[in-house]
Amino acid sequence: MKKQSYVPSGDLVDLLLDAICVVDKEGRFVFVSAACERIFGYTAEEMVGRNMIELVVPEDRARTLQTASDIMAGTSKPSFENRYVRKDGQIVHIMWSARWSADDQLRIAVAHDISERKHSETMQAALYAISEAAHLAKDLPGLFEKIHSIVGELLPAINFSVALYDEQNDQLSFPYHIDEYHPAPAPHKRDAATLSAEIIRTGQTLLLSPETLTTLPEHVRAIDCASLYWLGVPLTSHNGTIGALVVQSYTHGARYTDKDKELLQFVSTQVASAIERQQMLSRLQFMAQYDQLTRLPNRALLHDRLHTALTRARREHTQLSLLFLDLDKFKQVNDTFGHAIGDLLLQMVANRLMQCIRESDTVARLGGDEFVVLLEDFHSPDHALLVAEKIRLALNQPFDLNGQAHRVLPSIGVAFYPQHGDDAHQLLSHADNAMYVAKKSGGNCFQIMLEPSPR
Repeated sequence: MKKQSYVPSGDLVDLLLDAICVVDKEGRFVFVSAACERIFGYTAEEMVGRNMIELVVPEDRARTLQTASDIMAGTSKPSFENRYVRKDGQIVHIMWSARWSADDQLRIAVAHDISERKHSETMQAALYAISEAAHLAKDLPGLFEKIHSIVGELLPAINFSVALYDEQNDQLSFPYHIDEYHPAPAPHKRDAATLSAEIIRTGQTLLLSPETLTTLPEHVRAIDCASLYWLGVPLTSHNGTIGALVVQSYTHGARYTDKDKELLQFVSTQVASAIERQQMLSRLQFMAQYDQLTRLPNRALLHDRLHTALTRARREHTQLSLLFLDLDKFKQVNDTFGHAIGDLLLQMVANRLMQCIRESDTVARLGGDEFVVLLEDFHSPDHALLVAEKIRLALNQPFDLNGQAHRVLPSIGVAFYPQHGDDAHQLLSHADNAMYVAKKSGGNCFQIMLEPSPR
């Protein structure tokens, strides 16, 4: 008995989870199964007659057209991947299995939605990339730039900001801010009427869009927002909310949805950990190179800068100078007013010294009441002597120590390269000896010694 063949009905085709699409040689849809609406968001009536390339993500169109040409030339394409834009604006990842029917002059393809798989792969790649950035970044700006690039792979992030909150000083600042139209907001307190401050106060994600605006609290709706879409997620660690990641868009072409919110929330914990790690490394580096009281370079960093300056001076045949400075009778301040006032005075002295030099020069604290000033790139020794006198006059101006005026009289020793030595040890020793000569001469002056002499 001959077996009867079975021809599936159209209703059965519509039960398939994958979508069947038939496209003519001009690239227009001539048939789509019911699954197309679930995958692409468009009804069959909306898709039939439309050119398929219009729905493809612009970045994928060239290779999609090339693949279509290959299929029509007879090449089999069982697993071609590209991205389509759904009717609601979301991106959907499709794996196609397609062939060309020469008899019908039609391209027949099956679309399998692989968005969830791509989402998982993308998230794992993002977490790995953030972890790698945390270990490779040399500083916070470098880390922020890398995070911006990583987030940009997940969602539209042309306008991207990192806000950091300093709880000790109650200050919210924006160390990284890329925006098409507006500069970085000025630092402000947590109670300010801004969207970023709202995130810091509540620790909650905030999504502003034409669709969500009416659902937000009245005080949030009242906050001025220049962008059409605004998405911010808190950066949360064991120390609480340390900041926020913010993306925004000024057009409907780059909108944010709940899915984008979930994506940004997913990576935010890893980003917070990366930022805290970089901050810790920065603090350790600061502690190793800077004086904790005055925040000036310490002895180690001074030696490093001095060696670099000497190398440059030898190569370019230029001069440099060291001013070795000691505060006369500083011990009396500690004994009379206490060490807390003495520390305050040292901080005020450091500030005045910084006001006496150029940005290219260095002021360092060696310890106690000893400071060194490194002057580079000047044309005449008179420059160093003018700076020494400027420092003497600046420190002679009274300091307000808890309501009492106090003057500081410095003794300053001056040494020049190459006249007084060609290495760091010789120059520091010569300037130190010159400072003691100035002190023995009564102080409140500077001294240049022609030859090094013992104390």
